Amino acid sequence: MMLNSFKSFLKKYFITKAEFQKEIQLIKKEIQANRFLLGQVKVQQLKESVNSISSIQEAEFQVFSQFGDDGIIQYLIQQIPVGQQTFIEFGVERYTEANTRFLLMNNNWSGLVIDGDKKNVDFIQQDEIYWRYDLTAVCSFITAENINQLLVSNGFVGEVGLLSIDIDGNDYWVWKQITSVSPILVIVEYNSAFGLLPITIPYQADFVRTKAHFSNLYWGTALGALYHLAEEKGYYFVGTNSAGNNAYFIRKDKLNLDATPNLSPLTLERGFTESKFRESRNQYNALTFLRGKNRIKAIEDCQVYHVLEDKIFKIKELM
Repeated sequence: MMLNSFKSFLKKYFITKAEFQKEIQLIKKEIQANRFLLGQVKVQQLKESVNSISSIQEAEFQVFSQFGDDGIIQYLIQQIPVGQQTFIEFGVERYTEANTRFLLMNNNWSGLVIDGDKKNVDFIQQDEIYWRYDLTAVCSFITAENINQLLVSNGFVGEVGLLSIDIDGNDYWVWKQITSVSPILVIVEYNSAFGLLPITIPYQADFVRTKAHFSNLYWGTALGALYHLAEEKGYYFVGTNSAGNNAYFIRKDKLNLDATPNLSPLTLERGFTESKFRESRNQYNALTFLRGKNRIKAIEDCQVYHVLEDKIFKIKELM
């Protein structure tokens, strides 16, 4: 009798590992559903206030993006004629936090995501999202040499709606090399620590941010370099997110300045936003929380490529 009572107690108050994991998955699914519903409410609010928005930062809201980029993207696709509802995004990890996930689910766009870690891609392909939507997930370490073939071999050529680049390294060089697709909207992550200088890391096909410098601050490209590359490739710069890590560009033939008076090209100086997040580390991989100019001071001996002078400098030579 006591044994049966004890078993009943265990069954009531304790669950197996499998049952626990199932409960966790149900909770995660419910949280995602709630976030998605909130995002749909935000989209409706955005539609009602679209004419009063004077900068892309005013459109921000977050559903699956790291910061407020979900809102910016929704705002831009309301303003710009995007006939080809396809996207490409690099560096998505498990795709639980990404610039295009809400676009996929809310707007039913089709897309290609690429990540260099097979475990991440396996996770995406086993996620419910993979059969519910038209999503292709590919495992590859992206380089300037392989990017066009990756896109072509997966059926992405010609005009696409949106391209999002976030690979913490050769972002400038990869966008510069892309010729197989012509995106209408382009989002590229920039390194705010570089300021307004037209610089990027020198190209290195196997560049890995965490190995390049212990500080975790030496990576990617300055907004100034992206600004000049955008002009070269035929894009207007229209701003950055308020977190100071993503820059937005619109292909010139798609931006009708008369039809969208509140959405216009910006100068580099006006559109730049300095990031406030503090992710610097010391030699022992502990956070040091450097801010402002102390960040670039920490990497002043590192080399950068000056895109206008076509020359490599040490950062301290440009300060």
